[in-house]
Amino acid sequence: MEPRLFDAHCHLDLMAHPDAVADEATALGLGLFDCGVDPRDFASAHGRTRRPPTVIKGIGLHPWWLADGRCGPAEVNLLCEVAAHEHYIGEVGLDFSARFAGSEPLQIQAFDRLCDTLVQHPLAGRVISIHAVRSARAALDVLESHGLLIPNPDSPAIIFHWFSGTSDELVRARNAGCYFSVNERMLASKRGREYARQIPLDRLLLETDAPAEPNTETSAQSLITSLTRTSMRIASLKNCDAKRIESAVLANAHSVFDLR
Repeated sequence: MEPRLFDAHCHLDLMAHPDAVADEATALGLGLFDCGVDPRDFASAHGRTRRPPTVIKGIGLHPWWLADGRCGPAEVNLLCEVAAHEHYIGEVGLDFSARFAGSEPLQIQAFDRLCDTLVQHPLAGRVISIHAVRSARAALDVLESHGLLIPNPDSPAIIFHWFSGTSDELVRARNAGCYFSVNERMLASKRGREYARQIPLDRLLLETDAPAEPNTETSAQSLITSLTRTSMRIASLKNCDAKRIESAVLANAHSVFDLR
Protein backbone atom coordinates (compact mmCIF):
# COMPACT_ATOMS: atom_id res chain seq x y z
CA MET A 1 0.00 0.00 0.00
CA GLU A 2 1.33 3.43 -0.94
CA PRO A 3 1.60 5.56 2.24
CA ARG A 4 -0.76 8.45 2.84
CA LEU A 5 1.46 9.87 5.58
CA PHE A 6 5.16 9.47 6.32
CA ASP A 7 6.94 9.74 9.67
CA ALA A 8 10.45 10.84 8.71
CA HIS A 9 12.00 10.12 12.12
CA CYS A 10 10.88 7.60 14.72
CA HIS A 11 12.44 4.75 16.72
CA LEU A 12 10.68 1.41 16.44
CA ASP A 13 13.37 -0.34 18.49
CA LEU A 14 12.58 1.90 21.46
CA MET A 15 8.86 1.08 21.34
CA ALA A 16 7.37 -1.66 23.49
CA HIS A 17 6.07 -3.65 20.51
CA PRO A 18 7.91 -2.53 17.38
CA ASP A 19 6.72 -5.26 15.00
CA ALA A 20 3.08 -4.65 15.92
CA VAL A 21 3.50 -0.92 15.27
CA ALA A 22 5.16 -1.64 11.90
CA ASP A 23 2.31 -3.95 10.87
CA GLU A 24 -0.35 -1.47 12.01
CA ALA A 25 1.41 1.38 10.21
CA THR A 26 1.38 -0.56 6.96
CA ALA A 27 -2.31 -1.37 7.35
CA LEU A 28 -3.13 2.29 8.00
CA GLY A 29 -1.05 3.68 5.13
CA LEU A 30 1.68 5.18 7.32
CA GLY A 31 5.28 5.05 6.12
CA LEU A 32 8.10 5.16 8.67
CA PHE A 33 11.80 6.01 8.74
CA ASP A 34 12.90 3.90 11.68
CA CYS A 35 16.09 5.57 12.88
CA GLY A 36 18.59 3.48 14.80
CA VAL A 37 20.45 4.69 17.88
CA ASP A 38 22.96 1.82 18.28
CA PRO A 39 24.53 0.11 15.25
CA ARG A 40 24.42 -3.22 17.09
CA ASP A 41 20.62 -3.10 16.85
CA PHE A 42 20.67 -2.84 13.06
CA ALA A 43 21.71 -6.45 12.44
CA SER A 44 19.18 -7.81 14.92
CA ALA A 45 16.42 -5.72 13.32
CA HIS A 46 17.27 -7.17 9.92
CA GLY A 47 16.95 -10.64 11.40
CA ARG A 48 13.26 -10.11 12.05
CA THR A 49 10.43 -10.91 9.71
CA ARG A 50 10.96 -8.79 6.61
CA ARG A 51 9.16 -5.50 6.94
CA PRO A 52 7.27 -3.84 4.07
CA PRO A 53 9.09 -1.31 1.85
CA THR A 54 7.27 1.63 3.46
CA VAL A 55 8.96 0.85 6.81
CA ILE A 56 12.56 1.94 6.22
CA LYS A 57 15.29 0.96 8.66
CA GLY A 58 18.24 3.29 9.17
CA ILE A 59 21.56 2.45 10.79
CA GLY A 60 22.57 5.00 13.35
CA LEU A 61 24.66 5.85 16.37
CA HIS A 62 22.97 8.49 18.49
CA PRO A 63 25.45 11.02 19.91
CA TRP A 64 23.95 10.46 23.38
CA TRP A 65 24.98 6.81 23.25
CA LEU A 66 28.50 7.85 22.28
CA ALA A 67 28.78 10.70 24.78
CA ASP A 68 27.69 8.65 27.81
CA GLY A 69 29.75 5.57 26.97
CA ARG A 70 26.99 3.17 25.94
CA CYS A 71 28.80 3.01 22.58
CA GLY A 72 32.49 3.35 21.87
CA PRO A 73 35.14 2.77 19.19
CA ALA A 74 33.84 -0.71 18.32
CA GLU A 75 30.39 0.68 17.60
CA VAL A 76 31.82 3.54 15.54
CA ASN A 77 33.72 0.94 13.51
CA LEU A 78 30.55 -1.11 13.06
CA LEU A 79 28.56 1.96 12.06
CA CYS A 80 31.05 2.87 9.35
CA GLU A 81 31.44 -0.72 8.14
CA VAL A 82 27.70 -1.19 7.64
CA ALA A 83 26.84 2.36 6.55
CA ALA A 84 29.28 2.05 3.65
CA HIS A 85 26.73 -0.20 1.94
CA GLU A 86 23.46 1.25 3.23
CA HIS A 87 21.18 3.90 1.72
CA TYR A 88 19.53 4.98 4.98
CA ILE A 89 21.62 6.49 7.78
CA GLY A 90 20.21 7.79 11.03
CA GLU A 91 20.13 8.86 13.72
CA VAL A 92 23.64 10.31 13.71
CA GLY A 93 25.16 13.69 14.51
CA LEU A 94 26.32 15.85 17.37
CA ASP A 95 25.00 17.06 20.73
CA PHE A 96 26.95 19.79 22.51
CA SER A 97 24.50 20.20 25.39
CA ALA A 98 26.06 21.00 28.76
CA ARG A 99 25.42 17.48 30.09
CA PHE A 100 27.72 16.06 27.39
CA ALA A 101 30.53 18.59 27.92
CA GLY A 102 33.92 17.09 27.23
CA SER A 103 32.67 14.56 24.70
CA GLU A 104 32.64 17.00 21.77
CA PRO A 105 35.95 15.82 20.23
CA LEU A 106 34.81 12.20 20.42
CA GLN A 107 31.50 13.03 18.77
CA ILE A 108 33.13 15.07 15.99
CA GLN A 109 35.67 12.32 15.32
CA ALA A 110 32.89 9.73 14.95
CA PHE A 111 30.75 11.95 12.72
CA ASP A 112 33.79 12.87 10.63
CA ARG A 113 34.67 9.18 10.19
CA LEU A 114 31.13 8.38 9.12
CA CYS A 115 31.08 11.19 6.57
CA ASP A 116 34.45 10.08 5.23
CA THR A 117 33.09 6.55 4.84
CA LEU A 118 30.04 7.79 2.94
CA VAL A 119 32.23 9.79 0.57
CA GLN A 120 34.48 6.79 -0.02
CA HIS A 121 31.44 4.59 -0.73
CA PRO A 122 28.94 6.80 -2.57
CA LEU A 123 25.42 5.54 -3.19
CA ALA A 124 22.79 7.41 -5.17
CA GLY A 125 19.66 8.04 -3.13
CA ARG A 126 21.34 7.93 0.28
CA VAL A 127 19.50 9.65 3.16
CA ILE A 128 21.00 10.90 6.45
CA SER A 129 18.89 11.99 9.43
CA ILE A 130 20.96 14.27 11.65
CA HIS A 131 20.72 15.18 15.32
CA ALA A 132 22.33 18.57 15.95
CA VAL A 133 21.73 20.14 19.36
CA ARG A 134 23.83 23.26 19.98
CA SER A 135 26.01 21.92 17.19
CA ALA A 136 24.34 22.74 13.86
CA ARG A 137 27.30 24.83 12.72
CA ALA A 138 29.74 22.05 13.60
CA ALA A 139 27.58 19.46 11.83
CA LEU A 140 27.35 21.64 8.73
CA ASP A 141 31.11 22.23 8.85
CA VAL A 142 31.81 18.48 8.87
CA LEU A 143 29.32 17.82 6.05
CA GLU A 144 30.75 20.69 4.02
CA SER A 145 34.36 19.64 4.58
CA HIS A 146 33.53 16.27 2.99
CA GLY A 147 31.68 17.80 0.05
CA LEU A 148 28.37 16.27 1.15
CA LEU A 149 26.53 19.58 0.68
CA ILE A 150 27.57 19.96 -2.96
CA PRO A 151 24.65 19.06 -5.26
CA ASN A 152 25.48 16.13 -7.53
CA PRO A 153 23.83 12.77 -8.38
CA ASP A 154 25.59 11.01 -5.49
CA SER A 155 24.90 13.69 -2.87
CA PRO A 156 22.84 12.37 0.04
CA ALA A 157 19.58 13.93 1.14
CA ILE A 158 20.48 15.62 4.43
CA ILE A 159 17.63 15.87 6.95
CA PHE A 160 18.02 17.94 10.09
CA HIS A 161 15.61 16.39 12.54
CA TRP A 162 13.96 18.72 15.08
CA PHE A 163 16.19 21.66 14.08
CA SER A 164 17.13 23.87 17.06
CA GLY A 165 20.13 25.84 15.85
CA THR A 166 20.41 29.59 15.31
CA SER A 167 18.61 31.55 12.62
CA ASP A 168 21.87 31.90 10.69
CA GLU A 169 22.43 28.14 10.86
CA LEU A 170 18.91 27.52 9.60
CA VAL A 171 19.57 29.80 6.63
CA ARG A 172 22.88 28.05 5.94
CA ALA A 173 21.27 24.60 6.03
CA ARG A 174 18.34 25.77 3.94
CA ASN A 175 20.65 27.34 1.33
CA ALA A 176 22.60 24.06 1.22
CA GLY A 177 19.42 22.24 0.17
CA CYS A 178 18.89 20.35 3.43
CA TYR A 179 15.52 19.01 4.50
CA PHE A 180 13.97 19.55 7.92
CA SER A 181 11.70 17.12 9.76
CA VAL A 182 9.36 18.84 12.21
CA ASN A 183 7.52 17.35 15.18
CA GLU A 184 4.99 18.53 17.77
CA ARG A 185 7.59 19.18 20.43
CA MET A 186 9.55 21.44 18.08
CA LEU A 187 6.37 23.46 17.60
CA ALA A 188 5.96 23.82 21.38
CA SER A 189 8.63 26.56 21.38
CA LYS A 190 8.35 30.02 19.87
CA ARG A 191 11.62 29.56 17.98
CA GLY A 192 10.53 26.16 16.67
CA ARG A 193 7.29 27.62 15.35
CA GLU A 194 9.14 30.44 13.63
CA TYR A 195 11.57 27.99 12.04
CA ALA A 196 8.68 25.84 10.80
CA ARG A 197 7.16 28.94 9.25
CA GLN A 198 10.44 29.69 7.44
CA ILE A 199 11.14 26.18 6.11
CA PRO A 200 10.19 26.04 2.40
CA LEU A 201 7.44 23.57 1.57
CA ASP A 202 9.73 21.65 -0.77
CA ARG A 203 12.16 21.02 2.12
CA LEU A 204 9.63 20.10 4.80
CA LEU A 205 9.06 16.66 6.32
CA LEU A 206 6.99 15.56 9.32
CA GLU A 207 8.20 13.36 12.16
CA THR A 208 7.17 12.18 15.62
CA ASP A 209 10.56 11.22 17.14
CA ALA A 210 8.47 8.67 19.04
CA PRO A 211 8.65 7.25 21.59
CA ALA A 212 9.51 9.93 24.13
CA GLU A 213 10.83 7.23 26.52
CA PRO A 214 12.15 3.72 25.79
CA ASN A 215 9.73 0.78 26.02
CA THR A 216 6.72 3.06 25.76
CA GLU A 217 3.44 1.59 24.57
CA THR A 218 2.98 3.19 21.14
CA SER A 219 0.54 2.67 18.29
CA ALA A 220 0.70 3.62 14.64
CA GLN A 221 -2.58 5.46 15.12
CA SER A 222 -0.96 7.67 17.77
CA LEU A 223 1.84 8.48 15.29
CA ILE A 224 -0.74 9.43 12.65
CA THR A 225 -2.55 11.65 15.14
CA SER A 226 0.69 13.43 16.04
CA LEU A 227 1.68 13.92 12.39
CA THR A 228 -1.78 15.28 11.58
CA ARG A 229 -1.63 17.76 14.45
CA THR A 230 1.82 18.85 13.30
CA SER A 231 0.68 19.44 9.72
CA MET A 232 -2.36 21.41 10.93
CA ARG A 233 -0.18 23.60 13.15
CA ILE A 234 2.29 24.25 10.35
CA ALA A 235 -0.58 25.10 8.01
CA SER A 236 -1.76 27.68 10.53
CA LEU A 237 1.77 29.13 10.82
CA LYS A 238 2.09 29.32 7.04
CA ASN A 239 -1.49 30.52 6.61
CA CYS A 240 -2.41 27.78 4.16
CA ASP A 241 -4.60 24.70 3.98
CA ALA A 242 -3.50 21.62 5.95
CA LYS A 243 -4.11 19.43 2.90
CA ARG A 244 -1.52 21.48 1.03
CA ILE A 245 1.01 20.79 3.77
CA GLU A 246 0.25 17.06 3.78
CA SER A 247 0.44 16.88 0.00
CA ALA A 248 3.78 18.73 -0.17
CA VAL A 249 5.29 16.69 2.67
CA LEU A 250 4.20 13.39 1.15
CA ALA A 251 5.69 14.44 -2.21
CA ASN A 252 8.95 15.27 -0.42
CA ALA A 253 8.94 11.89 1.35
CA HIS A 254 8.39 10.10 -1.96
CA SER A 255 11.32 11.99 -3.47
CA VAL A 256 13.72 11.59 -0.54
CA PHE A 257 12.92 7.98 0.38
CA ASP A 258 12.09 6.71 -3.12
CA LEU A 259 8.77 5.33 -1.88
CA ARG A 260 6.92 2.85 -4.03
